[in-house]
Amino acid sequence: MARVLVTGITGNVGTYVYEDLLARHQKVKGAVSSVLKAKRKYNYAELVDFDFLDKNTFEKALDEVDRVFLMRPPQIGNPEELYPFIEAMKEKNVKLCVFLSLMGIEKNPIPPHYKIEKYIEKMGLPYCHIRPGFFMQNLSGVHAEEIKESQKILIPAGRSKCSFIDAKDIGQVIAKVLSDYAMYQNTTFTVTGREALDYYQVADILSEVLNKKVTYAKPSWIRFRRQMINERKLDKKLVNVMVMLYFMTRLGTASAIHSDFEKIMGYKPRTLKQFAEENKLAWMAEPLVD
Repeated sequence: MARVLVTGITGNVGTYVYEDLLARHQKVKGAVSSVLKAKRKYNYAELVDFDFLDKNTFEKALDEVDRVFLMRPPQIGNPEELYPFIEAMKEKNVKLCVFLSLMGIEKNPIPPHYKIEKYIEKMGLPYCHIRPGFFMQNLSGVHAEEIKESQKILIPAGRSKCSFIDAKDIGQVIAKVLSDYAMYQNTTFTVTGREALDYYQVADILSEVLNKKVTYAKPSWIRFRRQMINERKLDKKLVNVMVMLYFMTRLGTASAIHSDFEKIMGYKPRTLKQFAEENKLAWMAEPLVD
């Protein structure tokens, strides 16, 4: 039985893609930067050392693989650095490449996802572009610290709305598409949550779930960037991408609600309140240790 190669297997979406593929009785190979490190978490998985920038890792990664989940690593900003691997997939006659793209990317050629989509299509590689809305995990991940420490959401999105979706739902869509690949060749889907919320509404939901007042700080670009770089010590490139995405959000690019998730899965995606209930520990203060 041929395998599915999952890039980004240790990330938010890749983890769920991997788990749901196994639940669907698919054979999975995880592409990681270091098998030794990844084994600590995935000690029962088939893993392979892989680097998009090292062609010497492609052959082993694609051995006995006929489908690929492709996720652009955040540190790779130049889309052309992914082209050699796309070409390698074509040479290996991969039956489906599911690319994790961005919602609204078809109208926005600035992020690298746009050129990656176009190159996959240009190469004639069977594809399915999955374009998700904002991850709910952004709130429980990179933005959790301010919510936990000061009960504030520090995101420069103004009054714009987002149709948030759980990365778990995204992963399940991708796993189904990869499992039933013949049905989804050369298709594109935009997957979002079932509701569009502004960050004042998000704060109200978190307040209710956490039983404490959470407010939306509505920071300026300058304050947000300073906080992330100078105080949080996040990488400048990552912060600049975040600023760009929230700028796009203010233009209304993240508010649309699409039904593609329900069409594929046959049920509705999770709500933000459901996600918050399941992940409330992410925003709880650390317990005191005697």
